[in-house]
Amino acid sequence: MAREVFLPVAAQPGVDALCEQAERAEELGYDRAWLPETWGRDAVTVLTSIAHRTDEIGIGTSIVPVYSRSPALIGQTAATLQEVSDGRFRLGLGPSGPIVVENWHGVDYGNPLRRTRETVEVVKRVLSGEEVTYDGEYFDLAGFRLRCEPPEPRPPIDAAGMGPKSVELAGRFADGWHALLLTRDGLRDRLDDLRRGADLAGRDPENVRVTLSLTCAALDDPDRARESVRQHLAFYVGGMGTFYRDSLARSGHEATANEVYDRWQSRDRAAATAAIDDDLLDSLAVAGTPGTARDRLESFAAIEGVDRVAVSFPRDASLAEIEATIAALAP
Repeated sequence: MAREVFLPVAAQPGVDALCEQAERAEELGYDRAWLPETWGRDAVTVLTSIAHRTDEIGIGTSIVPVYSRSPALIGQTAATLQEVSDGRFRLGLGPSGPIVVENWHGVDYGNPLRRTRETVEVVKRVLSGEEVTYDGEYFDLAGFRLRCEPPEPRPPIDAAGMGPKSVELAGRFADGWHALLLTRDGLRDRLDDLRRGADLAGRDPENVRVTLSLTCAALDDPDRARESVRQHLAFYVGGMGTFYRDSLARSGHEATANEVYDRWQSRDRAAATAAIDDDLLDSLAVAGTPGTARDRLESFAAIEGVDRVAVSFPRDASLAEIEATIAALAP
């Protein structure tokens, strides 16, 4: 299975550090470097820099929120990134959450499923090079057409999602699905949703690529690796809205999900982190010595229906720890 890398979500010293991480991943044989867009450097500028400094590794956004740019602009951006990367770009989209969208972008979160669907549909039409006419619930377009030649090939469009309906949407309308922070049982349930979505659209589910992002720490100090990943998981379940908590509850861990959330919200971060026991940690992420981490990564890659695994990193990982993990888990 091709292996991919999910460049750090946490702040890095500069764009150069992210480019160096992508260059190192290319040297080690990783298939693609994904970059999220959160509240630091924008993904487009960084990915353009990476495209100019690499030759073969694919690049992609995972994810660009559908509320922070118009669908037409997202289409133009995808076309441009496909051009500057010589056909190596893959577009990952998702709704993000109300904390990000409403508090940081000042936009009503609205109906995320409908907005994501309309964005995917409009972007596909923009990338076709034809004049775009679209009459939707959120977007009405008339007369838009790329001034440049449309990209060839059209960059695939992936959708991120954690809930049953959002994953079903990916199966119906997108070229792939991005999965993250799911237990093995939770992942299998969502794969059923993906197949149902593909069936509803009359598509072959095998043609919808599944990329599983795994938080990984492969270090000589296994205690440090596990504590770093444990803190990362607690932050997302406890501090990033309700989606991660709800996803964990759906997979049979409702009591733990609520405890982590409640403890984090009451600012007892140590107790929130401690609530994630070793078994749960190992069902959500990869952490330990390089040898142990490689074995655990392979066990996730062996799950039927997963096409790609992407190595991602805890929020507090140092540059040295990121480099060590990239090297230890290289294909």
